[in-house]
Amino acid sequence: MDKHEEQRRNAAFYRALEEAIGRLPAEVRASLYRPCAEACVRDGVLVEMRRQFEECGRDLDRQYAKYGRSPYFFADVIEPGRVYEMGYPRCLCPQVEAGFVTAPTHCECSRQSILCVLEELLPDRHIEVETLHTVLESGAECRFRVEVGAPGSRDGASG
Repeated sequence: MDKHEEQRRNAAFYRALEEAIGRLPAEVRASLYRPCAEACVRDGVLVEMRRQFEECGRDLDRQYAKYGRSPYFFADVIEPGRVYEMGYPRCLCPQVEAGFVTAPTHCECSRQSILCVLEELLPDRHIEVETLHTVLESGAECRFRVEVGAPGSRDGASG
């Protein structure tokens, strides 16, 4: 089998897998993508976000004011201390760049990545991340709405 045929078969496999995952309940999709998201952010993104967070006095508003615009990430403060919109100016997923993944279902991995980072930075807070739009959904960027609960709200209560 030549390289082109192998790539075509891999892409078909991933497409079928993503379509099947897309039919699963949201909580199952989240649990499937979480390990991939954690592995993706663990050694780079999380380390840098933690460094920025500490430098800015463990204050997301200050962090996003200082570091919220780069070629790889953006963050806007909607309601200080509570609501943010963040994301990526383009799709940065290696599987998408390699041509294996085209289904918007895969954007759950990005949602889980944001959730993973924020849960590490704010372990006592309840975090909710909603996908607003993504490049794989024909958006110009990948944008997520994030709501951060009050301190001590990690148990699931918002506030």
